[in-house]
Amino acid sequence: MREIIELTKELIRFKTMHSKPEEIQRCASHIENYLKNNDIPYRRMDHNQIPSILVMPPNDYASILLMSHIDVVDAPDEMFEPIEKDGKLFGRGSIDDKYAAALSLVLIKNQLQRLKDTNGGQEDLAFGILITGDEEIGGADGVQIALKEIKTDFAIALDGGSIEKIVVKEKGIVQLKLIARGKSAHGARPWLGENAIENLIDDYMILKKYFDLSTPDHWHRTLNFGRIQAGESINQVPDYAEALFDVRYTENDDMEDVVEQIRDKIRGELIVEKKEPLFMGGETPYLDLLLEISPKTAVGFEHGASDARFLSDHGFKGIVWGADGDMSQHSADEHLNIDSVDELYRVLDEFMERSMDLKKV
Repeated sequence: MREIIELTKELIRFKTMHSKPEEIQRCASHIENYLKNNDIPYRRMDHNQIPSILVMPPNDYASILLMSHIDVVDAPDEMFEPIEKDGKLFGRGSIDDKYAAALSLVLIKNQLQRLKDTNGGQEDLAFGILITGDEEIGGADGVQIALKEIKTDFAIALDGGSIEKIVVKEKGIVQLKLIARGKSAHGARPWLGENAIENLIDDYMILKKYFDLSTPDHWHRTLNFGRIQAGESINQVPDYAEALFDVRYTENDDMEDVVEQIRDKIRGELIVEKKEPLFMGGETPYLDLLLEISPKTAVGFEHGASDARFLSDHGFKGIVWGADGDMSQHSADEHLNIDSVDELYRVLDEFMERSMDLKKV
């Protein structure tokens, strides 16, 4: 267990923000050196300068795939010096998601050693690992590309949930841009113009009505007003205004229909800037086995999104799961609860051993 924690510390020290792409490359090279030093064959793939590292059986098919990432959100320099205190490991990437990369590496190293002790090899592995470098900016050059190269029956994105909660579905994402136009005039004579900001506000109040939903578990579509840009001078009536919205939707929503309904009601223009799919894990005997090994763990859902959403595009079933970090991802006190890593490793180690029986079936 100390190896996982110490390796996590090593990875945290790389400032793998997307504002420092060279640090992401250096961190990937560090992982390569770990694999080389332990005689573990691997493949590195780079797409648009985003590195992905893949360890798989020789035919690129693994019954189980463990997914993790090394990129992180921005943080001050001091957060890249890990601190271990009171059973927690603090630092940027400690829970999101460098511990998972470290755990995956140590787990596959130990599983391969067992196989070698019984005259087996990498071809006998029940699982593979995929470590990518762009989850925090959407995963388009990491997981989305890498999954085209491999086959798996069950994927575990070690990037969410908790020891007692396995995530089997996550909301999809739609990013909307609302544009309103008007007529410019001097601020001293506003009656000669038409204020685009006011027009945008009117349209926003219409748009907002389509998201006035409320349930105790909040499993419904939601809207976040994230950004507004308008006006060039305080003494000028603005003739253009735009706003950006982050929408999260569920399997019960037809977002194309929702957008069309809104367009019919507003004066301005509504543009779909981006749409990302839902994650729906699906029923599988691998999940049943995992729940049997860890009986205190239950299934649930999350409102956020992860690279797991790309699994559905390839027909792969899976879950989002991981260690405990008290929901500290992206925060100033991001941390990992070390005991939970011990428990996660124990369950996954047994899971990999027993999943061989499922593979034979």
